[in-house]
Amino acid sequence: MDAAPLIDPFGRRVRDLRISITDRCNFRCTYCMPAEGMQWLARDELLRFEEIARVARVCVERFGFTSIRLTGGEPTVRAHLDSLVAMLAGLRTPDGAPVDLAMTTNGATLALLAPALSAAGLQRLNISLDSLVADRFARLARRDRLSEVLEGIDAAVAAGFRPIKLNTVLIRGVNDDEVVDFARFGRERGLVPRFIEFMPLDADGSWSAHQVVPGDEVVEAITAVFPAVAVDPGPDPATTWRYLDGKGSFGVISSVTKPFCGNCDRVRLTAEGQLRTCLFATDEHDLRDLLRNGASDDQLADAVAAAVGTKWAGHAIGRVNFIRPARSMSQIGG
Repeated sequence: MDAAPLIDPFGRRVRDLRISITDRCNFRCTYCMPAEGMQWLARDELLRFEEIARVARVCVERFGFTSIRLTGGEPTVRAHLDSLVAMLAGLRTPDGAPVDLAMTTNGATLALLAPALSAAGLQRLNISLDSLVADRFARLARRDRLSEVLEGIDAAVAAGFRPIKLNTVLIRGVNDDEVVDFARFGRERGLVPRFIEFMPLDADGSWSAHQVVPGDEVVEAITAVFPAVAVDPGPDPATTWRYLDGKGSFGVISSVTKPFCGNCDRVRLTAEGQLRTCLFATDEHDLRDLLRNGASDDQLADAVAAAVGTKWAGHAIGRVNFIRPARSMSQIGG
């Protein structure tokens, strides 16, 4: 069966599936989760690996999705993760190409898991790292585990993951003085730092626009020290800058000051099987009920297509009509 391109109401082709496999995390990052009091999903509410793989297969085979990213919570806290990776790594688009299979992780357990994940077929990693200063890291993550994350990065490099991107959420007055340090860290280790504007998905709802560090400010700081030129990132949300001396690149994700909604090609599946057409969507579409009540692949594909038919133009952050999602980042999937 030939793939039918999945086109949203604004003419964007959807081909990227973000899959949250758990709402749990071994960190409590301030911009993502409250320090205490999270109500975790019961185990039977989570999609089983076979259910996740089925949704992914329908998206790849029916609609030609080319990219799958595993997220959480923290995906590595879910047992037997390499088994799911192996299921997804076996998927092929209608033209026979493998999917681009990636994962976003905090890196704290990669020292143990990186070799097995690589062997199972995981291709790329994004590792969240919000400070290179131990006590500051501990305040942001509410866990004193910077040394473990750095060990995990080394393990990922040794396991052959390329590229490895470092995701840094910048918050004004908190870690914005480390921008050049992160650039230097990436250049020295062959990593790709990506600086993400702080978005209104923090658990306690304290976000304000003055805490946002604009991507343009990041670029100005780095290129003053390490000259770089912008390159076309394609559908990637990051604007990529390549160093003129050839020592790699960095990216900025200006999701607040310069939204990339016009090029958005993704949908998200939550850990309990709700399809979301935007990180900031206020509606969800229940796929778990279909999966557990005998729906055919045709019915599942129809549900995905119907959901994409509701995809909106953009998130409207900073405008009077912006509505903050009821869930925090960890419950949606990063």
